Formats: sequence, C-alpha cells, structure tokens
Amino acid sequence: MHSKIVIVGGGAGGLELACKLSRKLGPGQVTLVDSRLYHIWKPSLHEVAAGTLDIHQEGLSYQMLAHDNGFTYVYGPLIGLDAASNSLTVGAIATDKDEQLLPQRTVSYDQLVLAVGSTSNYFGVPGAQEHTISLNATEDAERFRLTLLKLLAMAEQRQGDAGHPGVDIVIIGGGATGVELAAELREASGVYAAYGFQNLNAIKDVRITLLEGAPRILAPLPERVSIAASKLLHQHGITVVTDTRVTTIDPDKVTVASGTSYAADICVWAAGIRAPEFLATLGLPTNRAGQLEVTGMLNVQGHANIFALGDCAACMGPDGKLVPPRAQAAHQQADYLLKTFLLQAKGKPPQTKPYEYLDYGSLVSFGRTTSVGTLMGSLKGLSWFVEGFVARMMYVSLHLMHHNAVLGSVRTAVMAMGRFLIKRSTPQVKLH
Repeated sequence: MHSKIVIVGGGAGGLELACKLSRKLGPGQVTLVDSRLYHIWKPSLHEVAAGTLDIHQEGLSYQMLAHDNGFTYVYGPLIGLDAASNSLTVGAIATDKDEQLLPQRTVSYDQLVLAVGSTSNYFGVPGAQEHTISLNATEDAERFRLTLLKLLAMAEQRQGDAGHPGVDIVIIGGGATGVELAAELREASGVYAAYGFQNLNAIKDVRITLLEGAPRILAPLPERVSIAASKLLHQHGITVVTDTRVTTIDPDKVTVASGTSYAADICVWAAGIRAPEFLATLGLPTNRAGQLEVTGMLNVQGHANIFALGDCAACMGPDGKLVPPRAQAAHQQADYLLKTFLLQAKGKPPQTKPYEYLDYGSLVSFGRTTSVGTLMGSLKGLSWFVEGFVARMMYVSLHLMHHNAVLGSVRTAVMAMGRFLIKRSTPQVKLH
C-alpha cells in the first residue's frame, strides 16, 4: 500500500499528528502504524498498574480513531526501512498460539514520521531487566496489576502467620512515574477491604519503598516541588530513600551500594529511559542513547522526507541542550510538523524557523484529589508553585487537551473527560 504521510507510533505525539493531519487533508492521505490495538495516555499507566483505572474503559481503539478521523491504521511493528525506495516493512501479527492473523506487509510513503517513544534504560544493573517491571506500555501496567493481585491474595491467606506476611513493593526511580505510582498504590491499598481483602492493613501490610539515586526525588523540578512531594509521600506511609545507587536486583530483594537490601515481592524500574534498540538497525543516524539525530526542522539528518518526534528524537535546542523526553515536547513537535505538512499540501514555502521547546511546567499526580507542580511564566525564569485541588484540576485538563486533539471535538472530549472524572469520583480498584 502507498500513503502520502506515514506515521509510525501511536503515542501522544504520533497519534495527535495523525488525527489532526487527517482531519485537515482528508481520507487516504495519512497512515498510522502501531504494534498495539489501543492507545492510552501514558501518564495514566500508573493508575492502570495500581488498579484504579480500567484499561478497557480508558483505552482508545486505533481502529475507532482511524474511522472517526479519516486516517488508515496498520496493525503491526516496524521491522525494516528502505529509505532509498521510500518504503517500510511492517511485521506479521500472530495469536498467543502462533496462529498468523496478519502477514508481513510493505508500506510506501512520500513522507515518514517516526514517533516510537522510548523504552527502559537499565544501565547495566544486574537483574534489572529480569526481575523488574517497567511501565512503558499497557501490557506492563496490566502485568503489574495482576502480579500485585496475586501477592495480595497470598498475603490475605497468610495473615496470622509469624513474620510479616504482607507485600513489599520497591520502586526504583524517584521521577514523576515512580512518585505517581507510589502515591496511587497507597491510595488503592486503602480500599482493598472493599474488594475482599478484609484482613489487610493498608499501611502495615502493603509496604512501599521508593529508591532514588539523586539527592532528592523529582530532581529535574524545582526543590519546592520535591519537598512538597516528599511530604505527601511521607504522609501516605511511603518510605523514600534518596542518594542511593542500586547495585543488584534479585527475585526477592534489591541491594544498594551501601550493602543494604530491601525486601521486594514486586519491583518497578522507573530509573531511566532510552530509545528503542531497533532504531539503530534502520540505517539512520543515531546518537549514543539510540535516538535519531534530527535537525531543527525535525527531519532526520541526511533525509529530507523522514522526520522524528518525541522521546526517540535527539533534537538540539537553541541552548545547545537536547529537548527533554517529555509529553509536552512530543505535543509541541507534533504541532510543528502539522504546520510543516499543511504548508507542503498547500504548495506554500516551508517553515524557516526551527522548532523550539517551550517549558510550560510540570505537574505530578498524587491520586484523585491532589497534585503538585510548577507552571512556567512567559518571562524566563518565572514560575509558580501549585498544589492541591487546583493543581489536580490542571493535571486533569492536560488529559482533556489530549482527548480533544485525538477526538477532534471539544464536545466529544468533554463527554469523554466527564466519564473519566466520574470513574475517579469514588474509590475503585480493578482486581478481576
């Protein structure tokens, strides 16, 4: 098949670009390739993992989005690229029993956008890849949820035995993902009794430890945000250990440089990301972190018709620093490329101003009722600290903006967000 614009990767940036472009250009002009059937807003994965959000209610079908927005959806992983012939290879899809559903396919393009996100960087820590779960995709979050359910059921049966028959959860990495997961897990643990775990004490029997290598959690954010977050975690009964380096991970424990070991029935790795390894096999220029090297116009260096955005793109800012791997960067880059392609479609001159990242601040969720973070002002260096209910509503509004971008209608997005808020209005834990 042939498509004028092919986008590989249905994350926040890639999907927004596909939806907005196809609504402007019309049917048959845009193709989205992704190895999964459903899209979920990645900042929500910690809620799926904790069991407070049902992926089957929150997930958006790529097929549904393709129908509503007018793009073509191709289900399968990118396994090869022939830049000389402007074509890519999409891998076959099989069932769990190795029954082939879709064969290997070839898709040709005029313009290609790679928006394949990132994966975990284990930094060579022994046992990290084998004995931890990383929240990179919906299947990771579901695996964590089901593993936790099994551990809780076992702990419930062992109540009254000698020792500490609870569940020990260790989260490695005190960035936004690790902090939000810790808070969400504690909030979920407070209502386990309503779901059959009558004998578990939320604080005593579900023990959560957060390990961070930097001197403080949320290190990239202002110190005031870090202090507020640490206070909230402490109030939630979560143990936070900073300035510590993990050296070994075993099936039942995590050992740090000081020699201290932390019991771990389940361990989450949230300590770093890198570009997917397959990018290095495509014949395109990559940096040491595996990211695609792009120009200020977001096209891959040496390839005028291949672009990259989001975590997989090494985009240098005017300050000589790489654009950070954040959702707002992917959103901004998607809008930049939207303008690029629309100008091309109209036969107008291309953009002359390179992409420039704008930092609008950061918000970190602490459950259904509160968040903390900073909002950046229009003047350099000016920011506002926000917390509590107001910050939580701002955090939710980011989700609403994303829904609006992919659903194409404020009314539809508001209705979807209304359902989103209703699901969070009462405590719930998905355990089946």
